[in-house]
Amino acid sequence: MVKRRHLGLSIVSTFLVFLCACQATVPKDVLKLPPQSLEVRQRETRIFETNDEKKLLSAGAALLQDLGYQLDESEVSLGVIVASRDRDVKSAGEIIGSVIIAALFGVYTPVSRNQKVLASFVTRPLDEKRIAVRVTFQHMVWDTDNNLIKNEIIDDPKIYQEFFEKLSKAVFLEAHGL
Repeated sequence: MVKRRHLGLSIVSTFLVFLCACQATVPKDVLKLPPQSLEVRQRETRIFETNDEKKLLSAGAALLQDLGYQLDESEVSLGVIVASRDRDVKSAGEIIGSVIIAALFGVYTPVSRNQKVLASFVTRPLDEKRIAVRVTFQHMVWDTDNNLIKNEIIDDPKIYQEFFEKLSKAVFLEAHGL
């Protein structure tokens, strides 16, 4: 009886050792950044010649609100603001296509329902006279079944350029109390 138990335990142990030996290794490039990541980060970041991080955050929050965003989270001590903007994205063409597919094949197909654009605004002091600001925009779309069907980073250089131009003006107004 004892020999049988030891034999069973030995077989199971041997099987587990071989199973662990078959473990896949982590790919070498898993943590390697793509070549364009530096370019993207530079597009999303601007340096401001100021030492007043609170005024910079205040100007950023005011600008985001002026652009139609609602402030979801803010932590001034960490230099972070997260804001979002919701929009209905139902389109007649998509709905008509869904109805035609349902009529022809008897299959329900969900359509795009709403989208959310998230903005994150982060400040980081570089030295006593300069602060880096990085802003990122993310686009998410849900369908009528409430499934997330699109989640992408907005990577249009024009959007970032326009945002930072408006932020520069807002910082100027904030600094001069206008």
